[in-house]
Amino acid sequence: MDAHGTTGGTWVIDLDGVIWLAEEPIAGSADAVARLRQAGHGVVFATNNASPTVAELLRRLSDAGIPATADELVTSAQAAASMLEPGSTAVVCAGGGVLEALATRGVTVVAEGPADAVVVGWTRSFDFDLLSIATTAVRLGARFIGTNEDPTHPTPRRLLPGSGAILAAVATAAQATPEVAGKPHEAMVALLRARAPDVVVVAGDRPSTDGALARRLGVSFALVRTGVTSDGREPIVVQPDEEAPDLLALVTRHLDRGR
Repeated sequence: MDAHGTTGGTWVIDLDGVIWLAEEPIAGSADAVARLRQAGHGVVFATNNASPTVAELLRRLSDAGIPATADELVTSAQAAASMLEPGSTAVVCAGGGVLEALATRGVTVVAEGPADAVVVGWTRSFDFDLLSIATTAVRLGARFIGTNEDPTHPTPRRLLPGSGAILAAVATAAQATPEVAGKPHEAMVALLRARAPDVVVVAGDRPSTDGALARRLGVSFALVRTGVTSDGREPIVVQPDEEAPDLLALVTRHLDRGR
């Protein structure tokens, strides 16, 4: 048994497209997580969705039948906040998860620039005025940080525009290149290494983020087909070490192999 109380190493599991689609849990995901834990594996949920707060994510996990603690969550909002120094200021073009993470870090949110940073993430409140405020702050010299660059966000009925679409708009208008915090970039990698140094598998639905994260961590990438890859349009930029139609099928096969 390692220092974290697990015997089989930790699985890093994506949320959107693996555990749930929007507010709808994916069938079998709760059973899959329970089976991993019963087999002695630790579980850390790593999400590029920076919009929900930690409490909202824990509630959604509980509603999906998965008990979890804040220590088992790593978000791109937290990764973005880790890139800023306490006492600094930021203009935010993002949801509540980013506001929470910045407050926890001791970063003061300001309505407009000049500021030390502009943090861009997923938000339904994005409009021309917010684009103008964020762009102006970047042009005034603010450090330009994106929570992630996912182009799409999976839901049960369709793919919605993701954080990457909003980030691209700000980048285009500001004529600037953002630093990206979430999977598979360094800020998220550092948080995961600190939280779970014994990672053995990254399970996710997006090869460009989950797959690339696995490669950076030096562990196996397991692709599940319940999210953005379900229609075959998502490019497989990182070849998975294994894949399955859903998380339960993946975990079942993995555990059966270990018997």
